[in-house]
Amino acid sequence: MSVENETKPTLGDAQQSGQAGSTRPSQQSEKEQPHALGAQAQRDEEIEEIQKRSRHQPPGIQKPPEVPPAPPRKALMIVGVLVLVLLIAGALTLWSHMSHERALAKETEIETVPTVAVVHPLSEKPDEDLVLPGSLQAFEESPIYARTSGYLVHWYKDIGSRVTKGELLAKIDTPEVDQELNQSRAARLQIVAQMELAKISADRWENLRKTDSVSAQEADQQASGYKQSQANLAAADANVRRLEQLEGFKEVYAPFSGVLTKRNVDPGALINAGAGAAGRELFDLARVDPLRVYTSVPQAYAPFIKVGAKTAVTLQEFPGQKFYGTVARTAEAIDPTTRTLLTEVDVPNKDGRLLPGSFGEVHFAVGNGVNKVTVPVNAMLFRTEGAQVAVIGPDSKVQLRPINIGRDYGATLEVLGGVSPTDQVVINPPDSLEDGQQVNVAQPSANQQKGSGS
Repeated sequence: MSVENETKPTLGDAQQSGQAGSTRPSQQSEKEQPHALGAQAQRDEEIEEIQKRSRHQPPGIQKPPEVPPAPPRKALMIVGVLVLVLLIAGALTLWSHMSHERALAKETEIETVPTVAVVHPLSEKPDEDLVLPGSLQAFEESPIYARTSGYLVHWYKDIGSRVTKGELLAKIDTPEVDQELNQSRAARLQIVAQMELAKISADRWENLRKTDSVSAQEADQQASGYKQSQANLAAADANVRRLEQLEGFKEVYAPFSGVLTKRNVDPGALINAGAGAAGRELFDLARVDPLRVYTSVPQAYAPFIKVGAKTAVTLQEFPGQKFYGTVARTAEAIDPTTRTLLTEVDVPNKDGRLLPGSFGEVHFAVGNGVNKVTVPVNAMLFRTEGAQVAVIGPDSKVQLRPINIGRDYGATLEVLGGVSPTDQVVINPPDSLEDGQQVNVAQPSANQQKGSGS
């Protein structure tokens, strides 16, 4: 209401002041006065109408209260807190991603590491005797070939025959060698006649040289011709002896006493001399008293093997019987492939009961100084380096160790060196297992442990 009261006087005053200050002529003012008053009244009504409408309209948007500006230090602090919050949120997000990636990488690595089952080797009580497989061989064995070519006329000894040294075994017919021998003898007679003539000529020219009837050159030529004749006679004699020796090979004799184990020819067969591609073995002769028994002693037992020590040999076909022999010699070196010592035992065989080529067992008295363990046969690795087993170290890494094998029990193997009962040996190791490889160990159940060690 105060606004209306103040507005109306102001407008009236303005009208009065306008009328007072007018410089128009009085005539014009009198004509226009009624019109001006009507216009003024109309404006007043419009203003009043506007004011009425303004009072009935709802209040508009209130102007926000004026906030005094923050001091500069406080504003910087607020900005710094916001930046710090953003940095912390970013760091937490980055750490979360990195943790997830590390967990994923670790899980992937765990999945790529193979899992293996292990067992512990079982200790065994040392035996008083070391029993090893052995192979019986003839003390001497020789294939017999023909030394001259021809046709077999007759053989006198068959397989299984016991012969003595120098005994006739077969006879060969050699017609070509016979003719060559006759030819060489006739050629020798010719050379002898030529040599006699050369000697007479040389003596005659030597006498003529004394009287200067011939020149020295001619005398020397005659003497040289005589010497050439002597050399030709010596060559002819050697050829005759060679063919006579070939004639001597028409009969085949035993080079030593033994048993014929092979006969590969029959009468009428073509015989070629020598042991080459065209040669043919006639007989095979073996000396069977005594017999050599070869066996490979593991490295752990090698110090107990002494030359001259008494041993016993047993064969399956003679149950309960022992054939005693003597350690004749050893290789004096360990085979780097098998880690064994090659040993020869000589066994007397006067009655011929033992046959060469047989398989037997050699019993060595080595005492009880060797520690032995057994491992499952499926723990063995066959590599170019020899027999090995995979042992898991304290860092869960594979260690490939060479082992010395004693006896084979079928499901288990006797190991004389390379592992101990405290080691963890991998069973069923994959072929791709390598030395130093990281693995996961899956402990076997009690039943598996018992079954693998039985």
